[in-house]
Amino acid sequence: MVVSMRLPSLSSLFSPSITRRYPSVLRRRHHLRPPVFTASFSAQSTVPATDVDSQKSNQKVQERGVTPRSQDFNAWYLDVIENAELADYGPVRGTMVIRPYGYAIWEAIQDYLNVKFKETGHSNMYFPQLIPYSFIEKEASHVEGFSPELALVTIGGGKELEEKLVVRPTSETIVNHMFTQWIHSYRDLPLMVNQWANVTRWEMRTKPFVRTLEFLWQEGHTAHATPEEAEKEAIQMIDVYTKFAYEQAAIPVIAGRKSKVETFAGAVRTYTIEAMMGDRKALQAGTSHNLGQNFSRAFGTLFTDESGQRQHVWQTSWAVSTRFVGGIIMTHGDDTGLMLPPKIAPIQVVIVPIWKKEDDRAGVLSAASSVKDSLQTAGIKVKLDDTDQRTPGWKFNFWEMKGVPLRIEIGPRDVSSQSVVVCRRDVPGKQGKVFGISMEPSILESFIKDKLDEIQSSLLGQAKSFRDSNIVDVGSYDELKAAISQGKWARGPWSASDREELKVKEETGATIRCFPFEQPHGIKTCLMTGNPAEEVAIFAKSY
Repeated sequence: MVVSMRLPSLSSLFSPSITRRYPSVLRRRHHLRPPVFTASFSAQSTVPATDVDSQKSNQKVQERGVTPRSQDFNAWYLDVIENAELADYGPVRGTMVIRPYGYAIWEAIQDYLNVKFKETGHSNMYFPQLIPYSFIEKEASHVEGFSPELALVTIGGGKELEEKLVVRPTSETIVNHMFTQWIHSYRDLPLMVNQWANVTRWEMRTKPFVRTLEFLWQEGHTAHATPEEAEKEAIQMIDVYTKFAYEQAAIPVIAGRKSKVETFAGAVRTYTIEAMMGDRKALQAGTSHNLGQNFSRAFGTLFTDESGQRQHVWQTSWAVSTRFVGGIIMTHGDDTGLMLPPKIAPIQVVIVPIWKKEDDRAGVLSAASSVKDSLQTAGIKVKLDDTDQRTPGWKFNFWEMKGVPLRIEIGPRDVSSQSVVVCRRDVPGKQGKVFGISMEPSILESFIKDKLDEIQSSLLGQAKSFRDSNIVDVGSYDELKAAISQGKWARGPWSASDREELKVKEETGATIRCFPFEQPHGIKTCLMTGNPAEEVAIFAKSY
């Protein structure tokens, strides 16, 4: 079938300021070919290498072509994505090609969440990508919220279609169409499913992983017999996302409820996890929606309850996407490149063999291979970089750019002493190196696992300290404006109207990110109106 799509103009899909400043970055059509780094190394790795670490860090950044974070955060972000081989730009502006290393991070997210979804009673399935436009129109607030972002199919098989088809922006409508056919009695409830799929939203300002025309996500959909069950489900799933963010991605998100203005189109309540990026902007990293009966009433999704009465089901939907990959980059990365928490790193340990003399080659490679085998047996994700087209110094820099948490160096003297050198990605220079770790499997495996745990905890601790130091408690609108103008998050009591919330957005560029679940006790005074306020809200500029 030949499908023709009527879509908005592509001319403004990327921010004009970005395209003017980085035309070569946005228009490049070639993949990264890493430069041959000139940093030297010690062939005998038991001797500290003075110029592989901190002395030439600025020179190495320039050699990579990575813009320092402090100089231009957006340019740094794009440089890391390219140099770490995470993604490239697709032929349609605003789309991206996720490269194997970037997709491996997404797979790590999938692996964890799939287990949690099934543990909480959900089953995976798949819904069609093409949705009749009449489905979108059935829920008034839903169509109003999504209309500007819709991609429509109008021609199929060379003929004008009788009804326009929407390329999936989200699946609440088609899910309800099918739920209506599957749900008849209270015995059919709860119905809890999830799908891993792609989504198309015609974004006008795009940023790789964070906001693209097409992205990957999971979306869960559930139907329940009571509002209490639906609310419990919505809270349960935002808790799953929160646990993932803290324990796997090492991102200290703040979980809470969205304001009415920021609530998902068609939902009664939206819960969110908000993450602070390295530039102090907020990233909405995951959402869970209590849909109430809005969609079930629109689609006539009814069931017969235990007393024989016909009722509309109560529903939820919840999702995280490849946006989380962008969040990991912007939370942990530094001027050297990507920095990955061990629990989601595709490669947790890279082994770099080092030799100068050909006579040493076989012995070093044999020892490196043995170390690799023992670590793999212990369940550690390990890569042996035994290619001889690149120098060890080049490899050090390359794997640091890709954010591998630990590097093991093995040279001739290490083979003789049956030991290795272990280097931490998150601690630069000599401070991050430990010499003379025994190759004996039980000793090395235990040491590596402990170090991986230390790195995981350290990254979370650093991100939490950064977050907390950049949240300001405010008691007035002037204090809020001052905090936002300094690039910080503002936290203060709020009970003002939607109109006043929109005023804050218009005047400061900040929105209410959430009303955190963790709230201070007692009645407070609204920072905007001076009226009593039961909750504090967090305001921030966001992606």
